[in-house]
Amino acid sequence: MSGQQTNLHLVSDATGETLNAVARATTVQFDHANIVYHRWSLVRTRFQLHRVLEGIEAEPGPVLSTLVDKVLRTDLETTCTRLNVPIVHVLDPVIELLQEHIGEKAAPRPGKQYVLNADYFRRIDAMHYVLAHDDGQAQYGIAEADVVLVGVSRSSKTPTCFYLANRGIKAANIPLVPGTPPAPGLDEPPCPVIGLTVDARSLIEIRRHRLRLIGAGAQTGPVRQDTSEYVDEAAVKAELLWARRLCTSRGWPVIDVTRRSIEETAATALHLMDAWHDRRRKLDEAPP
Repeated sequence: MSGQQTNLHLVSDATGETLNAVARATTVQFDHANIVYHRWSLVRTRFQLHRVLEGIEAEPGPVLSTLVDKVLRTDLETTCTRLNVPIVHVLDPVIELLQEHIGEKAAPRPGKQYVLNADYFRRIDAMHYVLAHDDGQAQYGIAEADVVLVGVSRSSKTPTCFYLANRGIKAANIPLVPGTPPAPGLDEPPCPVIGLTVDARSLIEIRRHRLRLIGAGAQTGPVRQDTSEYVDEAAVKAELLWARRLCTSRGWPVIDVTRRSIEETAATALHLMDAWHDRRRKLDEAPP
């Protein structure tokens, strides 16, 4: 019923990220749901599972599971049946589909997606790259980037870069400042350059919040004194217009992040990167 509390148990033998994503994507579809999440991660032994079963019995509610160990799954299902609690193993439909299509039986191993393989180290390397090339730092390293994000101050460049780094993508970000020429490395970039823009009013509110934070920590560092143009509506609109015109003149696509989450912005950036590489490949394959 609307407003009634629902206990939702997320039981994982790894970090629980998969279940968190599934839970987020599904529970937001219910406008009036009052859901209490119980997250149980790294459950790989019967001793660890025992604590989970006690928690489910104390606060019964639907169970989402990604356990792959047959013994643990059986114990969990037995308890859920006894308590008349529904349970869904969220990976099963996909695994069964792939087993049928590939013609190979899956070998269940908890947390297998987190092994220290080349993909893992590529993500770590990308994270180090973002740290070294944030906010226009180390511009000589742009040649190593997979993508460069440009935009005015506080247009979500840094968080988007970090999200992309978690996908193994080396993302540099460079601020666009009126009166300051773009970085030399952007004249003939070896990778896609994508502009980020935002609604003026939203940007002003973000900047004002930033200034308040800086003011609160003034005892530990200098506070920017000349902030009038930084949050002045006319000046901000002119700054955004200048940045967009610059991107258009350079042929850089622009993403409006005003009503986008970081995840949505990153997904759009990935599509634009794919389109850039497709164009480059077609040009390389075209007859002279």
